[in-house]
Formats: sequence, C-alpha cells, structure tokens
Amino acid sequence: MPEEMLHKHFAPYVAKKGEEYMSSKQLTHFRTILETLKMELMKDIERTVHTMQDEATVFADPNDRASQETDIAIELRNRDRERKLIKKIEDTIDHIESGDYGYCNGCGVEIGIKRLEARPTATLCIDCKTLEEVRERQVAK
Repeated sequence: MPEEMLHKHFAPYVAKKGEEYMSSKQLTHFRTILETLKMELMKDIERTVHTMQDEATVFADPNDRASQETDIAIELRNRDRERKLIKKIEDTIDHIESGDYGYCNGCGVEIGIKRLEARPTATLCIDCKTLEEVRERQVAK
C-alpha cells in the first residue's frame, strides 16, 4: 500500500517533552505527509492513464488480447483503490483544518502519534479499530 512508502520520505515525528497533543508542528507534519502522498498517488494515476493510452494495441491473437485485458483490469482495480485513498486523504486534511485530526471518531480519545505515523488517515484509536475488526469477523461468519 502506498502509505507504507511514507517511511522512506519522512522522519517520524518526535514529540518534545510536555508538547501539547496535535500541536501546530504536529499538524503541519501530518498535513505534509498527507499532501505528499496525495500528489504521488495522483501522479501514478496520471501515469497509468498515459501508459494505457500508449499501449492500446489490438492483438489478433485471443490469448494476447485476454492477457492485455487482464492486465488492464488489474491496473484499473489498483487505481480505484488509490482513488478511494485520495478521497480518504482529502477527508483527513479536512479533519486537520477543522481541528478534529488525531482524535478517535468512535470514542474521542487521542489516536496517538505512533499510530498516525503508521497510518496517517486513521480515524479510530487502536481499541475501537480492534473492536470494529472483531465485529466484522463475527458478521462475516
């Protein structure tokens, strides 16, 4: 997932002793991460569109055509996931602007810097996320 690549670009935020949670420095740090990730995803989508246009070849051989269609379907599925992630990033940036970023949508407690470093778009604390996953597994059975 593209979020995993963030650690190559950004040093983790180290909060100073006594620093207020979600201080302006922290919010700037996470906004920078989110905006960079969004730009990278948009570049990937644009590159895919250009590549698909350039490689739009009609193969006479049915096997080659089927292989090409499978490749295109996989690529489109990946881009759809990235499009959804872009929407989630935009929503997260809105949370930063409204002052709600870093707090759990489920219970209102602090999500935590380390969790947000791992997943900057997180909206639930680890406890609420664990409960959600348990519920999903129970419903899926």
